[in-house]
Amino acid sequence: MNYIENIYVCIAAPLLVAIMCMHRDNRRLLIFFFAGMTSCLLSAYISTFLAGLYGVDLQSASLEITPLVEESMKLLPVLFYMLVFEPTRRQISGGSLMTAAGFATFENVCYLTANGAEHLTRLVIRGFGTGSMHVVCGAMTAIGLVYLWDKLWLQMAGTVGLLAVAITYHGLYNILASQRGIASTVGFLVPVLSTLVYLILRRHYPHIFMTDS
Repeated sequence: MNYIENIYVCIAAPLLVAIMCMHRDNRRLLIFFFAGMTSCLLSAYISTFLAGLYGVDLQSASLEITPLVEESMKLLPVLFYMLVFEPTRRQISGGSLMTAAGFATFENVCYLTANGAEHLTRLVIRGFGTGSMHVVCGAMTAIGLVYLWDKLWLQMAGTVGLLAVAITYHGLYNILASQRGIASTVGFLVPVLSTLVYLILRRHYPHIFMTDS
């Protein structure tokens, strides 16, 4: 039995201490990382509850329920930040990416406790694949929110549309990663390649990805 709550407490404790000790201007990204970990924990609870409610096994839940729950939970801290604090575009983007990184980190730690850490090659591939997938989804959401949020008529439709794209991408990743052989390898590589494309685009179009306005 995996006590993910205990794992969460052990990882969250030093983060909270660091957050309290850091200067106000420097603690924002660490708070988002912590929020990402918390979102991962809550997503596990919600996904398990929904799987039991609808009577599906864990494999089916990971393909049908988990993408919707996880992407929705990752979006909530960023939406709260935008609504309450009126941040700059750079702050929104950074917050979304750090939330995704915190989510992926805690998810990988839970995977290690459940499956062991004997096979380094497999873990490296999965670690980069899962991490890249969550970051890519966070990047897609952040870019859209930055450019749609200031247009009132696009707020609802844009947010739902971006969430749907992230859920679809996440679901496709889960389908491929759950297979065996070449399909699994492709599943883990697609997010890594997507991240490389994102980095290339950010380098050539900095006004889209690194704006302060």
